[in-house]
Amino acid sequence: MKATLIDLPKFEDPRGNLSFVEEENHIPFKIKRTYWIYDVPGGQVRGGHAFKKQEELIIALSGSFDVVIDNGKIKEIFSLNRSYYGLYVPAGLWRQMINFSTNSLALVLSSTEFEGIDYIRDYDDFLNYRTTHEK
Repeated sequence: MKATLIDLPKFEDPRGNLSFVEEENHIPFKIKRTYWIYDVPGGQVRGGHAFKKQEELIIALSGSFDVVIDNGKIKEIFSLNRSYYGLYVPAGLWRQMINFSTNSLALVLSSTEFEGIDYIRDYDDFLNYRTTHEK
């Protein structure tokens, strides 16, 4: 599977805009966990891992950052800077979050509860996993 940008509903209003996401409607999974990343010091990288089972939707609620998606052969960079679209990241892809702007806020919706054994944290292990689990 590929990572894809998903346009989320956007309701414009002079008082302020509103967007939302619904599980199994805008995203192809039930939300089991939600977390956010903030106060990232300049030059820092977040992520740098893959998941065996977990799917994610990553949204830049404030500011901007880039998400590098790697399937073991091809790397793609997605720039997230609007809160009305999110990046769907299926399981089995390596991801890194880079280039955080000042005061950026990343919201991540996850298909699983936290399980340390679901993480692939070593890139060579990830390449071996991809070789044996090609879809």
